[in-house]
Amino acid sequence: MARALPPGKLPAALLAELLGALPPAPPELRLGPHPGEDACAIDVPAGTLVVAADPITLTGHGVGAHAVVINANDVAVTGTRPRWFLATVLLPEGTREDAVRALFAEMQVALDACGTTLVGGHTEVTGAVRQPVVAGQMLGLAEPDRIVRTGGARTGDVVVQAGPAPVEGAAVLAAEAGERLTGVDLANRKRAERALREPGISVVEPALRAAELGATALHDPTEGGLAAGLGELAAASNVKLRIDADNVLWFDAGLAVCRALGADPWATLASGCLLAAFPEATAQAACEALARGGTPARAIGRAESGAGVFRHDGSEIAAPDRDEVARVLA
Repeated sequence: MARALPPGKLPAALLAELLGALPPAPPELRLGPHPGEDACAIDVPAGTLVVAADPITLTGHGVGAHAVVINANDVAVTGTRPRWFLATVLLPEGTREDAVRALFAEMQVALDACGTTLVGGHTEVTGAVRQPVVAGQMLGLAEPDRIVRTGGARTGDVVVQAGPAPVEGAAVLAAEAGERLTGVDLANRKRAERALREPGISVVEPALRAAELGATALHDPTEGGLAAGLGELAAASNVKLRIDADNVLWFDAGLAVCRALGADPWATLASGCLLAAFPEATAQAACEALARGGTPARAIGRAESGAGVFRHDGSEIAAPDRDEVARVLA
């Protein structure tokens, strides 16, 4: 008997089954749909078209800007600058005109910050949604043979984390469950509330810089947090990751919010954090270069032969069945 699916991402095995049933890809599809890959890449006469799509559904706050940045990140982690954005904006019945104007204004601020342009989309008020939903699609144009994959990590590579986690989770939980954070000190509550802006959730510039520095793999962990992101990187690359948990970069306000709500920070929305793999010989220099550019970066592990994600003591860092934000807000 088929079981009902929980809210959130499809289970990895089901997604792999569905994608595995697709017909053979045409020759111009350089990077197609695969579990863990953040975008696709299509060869066109002028280069390779890189395309990503993601909706914002876990929060109704700031969804215009959120959709721009999340989709820009997915294109940037292929080493490609995001350029063109399409947005499908679904609004609940009763939405006021001033709310729509505010959504588009915040979207434009994010577009300007990412250096991207809104080129199309669709807007609709519908009873099918209870809060504003923006489904975005971002495109960029890469030079041929210049695509960085999630699945590019090799045995012996060093895994680097650039930017702390869970920034996105802290912001969403502060917006959606703020009344439950009375036990969090005021400074951390304020930092969580403004986390989408500071430190922010864009990894566009550090991802592009990491690609220039010779990253063999790049990944933007989002739903399911660091645990899911590391698992996706390992699975896509067919390697085992050995992680030094003491070296992980944590967003202190995010940890405080997670403690207050009984959430696991390893499994909490992690946009704003970039995972990269570098050859051992260049990893430290890459961390230093990223830090000079304003993004704290640290080596947190190494790729080995095998499968899965494990701490140095041998305990597994398992990908969650459900993101902690979805669980807490259910």
